[in-house]
Amino acid sequence: MKQFKSFINETHTSHQNQAVDQNTNMSALSDPSVQKKLNAWVGSIAGNYILPEEAISKLRSSLSKIGLSFDAVPVMEGESGTHELPLSLFGGRFGKSVTTPYDEFEEDDGISHEVEGGLKLVIGYEMQEDNSCRLTASIK
Repeated sequence: MKQFKSFINETHTSHQNQAVDQNTNMSALSDPSVQKKLNAWVGSIAGNYILPEEAISKLRSSLSKIGLSFDAVPVMEGESGTHELPLSLFGGRFGKSVTTPYDEFEEDDGISHEVEGGLKLVIGYEMQEDNSCRLTASIK
């Protein structure tokens, strides 16, 4: 018969790192592996949609779970095109840091200080013959 302590030790070691993402901090956007995982996630949401607004809504909802947001998407006119939408992390930053002059404030998207130039959501669309819309999405 097993001792309770050995049972707990075996259970604890066998259940470590069972999370699919290895418990990665998805708001650490300067990490290339995080950007790769985000692009895989965003890319899986894209696809064929009757109403492209449905896909945009899904993207907005999914990205908001990790604190990323983007402005309204312009109307998709024509047969195909792309839209580049700047992303912000937790609504951006406003305030002072150690290096800010006393009469100024820092205000940015919350990403630019970690990733040079910030990040943007690139949404591509193409109208199909059956009037559905094929969407692609990536974070660059």
